[in-house]
Amino acid sequence: MTTPPRTVFTSARGRVAELHEIRAQAMAGLSGKATEAQHAKGKLTARERIELLLDPDSFREVEQLRRHRAVGFGLEAKRPYTDGVITGWGTVEGRTVFVYAHDFRIFGGALGEAHATKIHKIMDMAIAAGAPLVSLNDGAGARIQEGVSALAGYGGIFQRNTRASGVIPQISVMLGPCAGGAAYSPALTDFVFMVRETSQMFITGPDVVRAVTGEEISQNGLGGADVHAETSGVAHFAYDDEETCLAEVRYLISMLPSSNRENPPVHLSDDPADRRSEVLLDLVPADGNRPYDMHKVIEELVDDGDFLEIHERWARNIICALARLDGQVVGIVANQPQSLAGVLDIEASEKAARFVQMCDAFNIPLLTLLDVPGFLPGVSQEHGGIIRHGAKLLYAYCNATVPRISLILRKAYGGAYIVMDSQSIGADLTYAWPTNEIAVMGAEGAANVIFRRQIADAEDSEAMRARMVKEYKAELMHPYYAAERGLVDDVIGPAETRAVLIASLAMLKTKHADLPSRKHGNPPQ
Repeated sequence: MTTPPRTVFTSARGRVAELHEIRAQAMAGLSGKATEAQHAKGKLTARERIELLLDPDSFREVEQLRRHRAVGFGLEAKRPYTDGVITGWGTVEGRTVFVYAHDFRIFGGALGEAHATKIHKIMDMAIAAGAPLVSLNDGAGARIQEGVSALAGYGGIFQRNTRASGVIPQISVMLGPCAGGAAYSPALTDFVFMVRETSQMFITGPDVVRAVTGEEISQNGLGGADVHAETSGVAHFAYDDEETCLAEVRYLISMLPSSNRENPPVHLSDDPADRRSEVLLDLVPADGNRPYDMHKVIEELVDDGDFLEIHERWARNIICALARLDGQVVGIVANQPQSLAGVLDIEASEKAARFVQMCDAFNIPLLTLLDVPGFLPGVSQEHGGIIRHGAKLLYAYCNATVPRISLILRKAYGGAYIVMDSQSIGADLTYAWPTNEIAVMGAEGAANVIFRRQIADAEDSEAMRARMVKEYKAELMHPYYAAERGLVDDVIGPAETRAVLIASLAMLKTKHADLPSRKHGNPPQ
């Protein structure tokens, strides 16, 4: 956009008219064709996205009239208002939220010095105000014509992402391409949303991959929404269209506090706090070898059966979700017996550890539902560092100071029992159902170790093994063994679980716990 000769106005009315004309240019973007091209790709414009994200008429733009000052490579002849990024604040359900949105119609949303400075400013404002920050990403990376100044702009974003971590919620919404170093900003934030077919994230694109490795792959195959939601774990959510995606961003914000200085908002429902759930008696089989869907257990416990699962399609053997109990937001970590029998492995440990850390940072109480047979055995897991990755989950729980309640439904074996917020690592309250089995290992494995000689010497080794398994279960795995030793606070009936959990959370609401004085810990990586 070239700068037209400016008329000199001598009256206030004339100057206001000029302002309105300039604002109209900034709102319209470069041209109608650019908007048509954006829509032809199945994508909304930056301003249309902001309208969907925020409450109606609540957006207040910052530095709308900003223009770059770069010269060379023809840039001096193209100086559009906004410089390709729209920044400002508005509200979501009446609560302040800061936002920046790349405008792909201008320089392909590429980041230059002025563009980056606008983002830096809005990030600083969000941190100072103590309010969530949402980035609507749709950009072609660094503006090559501006060279190292553009790269420095990204560095400023990364530094602020890190400074804001655990202070305000940071949400990245991927609505277009995000390549190279630009992909690290979303990776530093708390949540990443993606839209299928139109958003991609990768460090090196398909052309570079082909040149270096000879592998042929499409952009979506390399870094599309489904890849990151199912395989890499980079994306927490993936949706088919932008409208649904942005509606879910609003829902997530409604579950989070504005900053670490506040508690999450309370939304009371008509679901009675003392509601009994008799269906749980039949939903979870007493036989520990029979699978069931933990999602259905969560639905029975939480308000109105409503919860938001995080990383739903990655590491499915563990469930991480935000829900409400009597209106209060809780973070739920639960083993999923329908997937890998609910074992902990490398990906499940990483997924749950990050979720626990997020909940602890933002004052969200933790509810852990255990039905875990142990860690996944195997050469690939050991060589992949299951010790190191499992320790991440252990560290996250041990470091958490929010209210922590654990509930053992069935199996809780070995190191996985300890790691999943057992009483010994600091859970405030530990409950168990009468179907619980807490032990070093399963009865069969334990009997084979303890009674190896008796079994080997017996005339009927199988009969002896069955007898020893039964004896081990009776002595060390009965439902009240842990409660008798003070490792479980109470054994409760499944139907009364919701009422017990809500009463416990109410008691723990004023919990205060201090960590040792230190600069920061050194968690396993």
